[in-house]
Amino acid sequence: MLVFAGDRAYKLKKAVRTPFLDFSTQQLRRSACEREVELNRRFAPDVYLGVAQVLGAGGEPCDWLVVMRRMPPEKRLSRLVRKGRSAECLDAVAGVVAQFHGRAPAGPEIDREGTRDAVVARWESNIEPLDQFAQHLDDPALPGRIASLARTYLAGRKPLFDRRIAEGFIRDCHGDLLADDVYCLDDGPRILDCLEFDDRLRYVDIIDDAGFLAMDLERLGGPELGDRFLKAYAAASGNTFPKSLSHHYRAYRAHVRAKVAGMRFEQGDEQALDDVAALLKIALRHLEAGRVSLVLVGGLPGTGKSTVARSLAEQRGWVVLRSDEVRKQLAGVDGSRPADFGKGLYRQEMTAATYAALLARAGPLLEEGSSVILDASWASAEWREAAARLAGECSAGLVQISCAAPMEVAEQRIAARSRQGEDPSDATAAVAEAMAARFEPWPQAESLDTSGGLASTLEAAGQLLSDRLDRT
Repeated sequence: MLVFAGDRAYKLKKAVRTPFLDFSTQQLRRSACEREVELNRRFAPDVYLGVAQVLGAGGEPCDWLVVMRRMPPEKRLSRLVRKGRSAECLDAVAGVVAQFHGRAPAGPEIDREGTRDAVVARWESNIEPLDQFAQHLDDPALPGRIASLARTYLAGRKPLFDRRIAEGFIRDCHGDLLADDVYCLDDGPRILDCLEFDDRLRYVDIIDDAGFLAMDLERLGGPELGDRFLKAYAAASGNTFPKSLSHHYRAYRAHVRAKVAGMRFEQGDEQALDDVAALLKIALRHLEAGRVSLVLVGGLPGTGKSTVARSLAEQRGWVVLRSDEVRKQLAGVDGSRPADFGKGLYRQEMTAATYAALLARAGPLLEEGSSVILDASWASAEWREAAARLAGECSAGLVQISCAAPMEVAEQRIAARSRQGEDPSDATAAVAEAMAARFEPWPQAESLDTSGGLASTLEAAGQLLSDRLDRT
């Protein structure tokens, strides 16, 4: 309970006991007040002024409360967002959060809460309570879809979480960053009300912590606002992180807030169900955006597979690995070296080594949360099956695209590429013809006609990939 008097705010804790906190005695409330002041002074030392004793009518001590400097409500970040005036202070807020994260405590006890298994446990603690709301939602499948995507991401990303721990990104953070608790004052932001009742819930990846506020800004002002904050945070902190990880944590925080809204619904707040649905949709959007995928883009020489692969990678910020480049790296050569099909750099054992290297390089990238596009002919079912096994081992979605164009179109492209002399591909029209005779059927692939204009082909490729991902 908050009481305002002049330029002071007084926070009194209710005498309650719940599964996650106990304020049932005067001494427990005193300890909680002292802990709240101690923790929040890390962010706003001039706001949290101390702890005061409450006296009863007869002068006897009866309770304790937190004494705070009163914040101007018109400076609250959530209000600024609703008025469309938050952009002017987001960079400053990002800077304060980044500076705090840079000096926040770290250590073995804190690191334990950043493991993949610890994150799994936090997800699971929210999944079951939210399942009960499925029957009340317009889309009853929504909670289950969220649970499936979250579990899939976590299943294949243990090396990513291990690296985040090794590099010191698990810290004693704020734990509850909401726009309601951020004030944009003239002399800089003040961030209030960190999570104090369970230390372990503050021991999180710094991107998890920043992602909480990004999610809340998105809830209030749209996805672009959350994106802008995270971009400012990355610039202020100097830290890099996989986009898939930031999407995952924004989804997790939306899921947590959906659980809180669900508790309000159970207590009789009918409108809270709308909040549950809205927050679950935010969670789904980020889990879908953060899916890790392995995409095979194949086809005969001259069908435009490299152009398609490169375009898809640029559109989505994914990694592309090209067999022509890997092959020459393995051989220690560069430049164009035309050769007959099955000979020289293109003899069977060299081709096998090239595909093995492609998959060996893709595996760690997938485990680290990066989606990967592999640009090769994929003429052999053996290597497609090996790629499918890799995707399964890394809990990554698999998309297979087979580029196709009439032979005369492919030959024209090969000739033009040869004249330019800037492409690592050595394929000639004769090689393309020989490969066509040995290209094994590829029924698992989505066929992409590349004979049209470049713009229409790339648009079709992007749509095909999106449609296929939506079915995974």
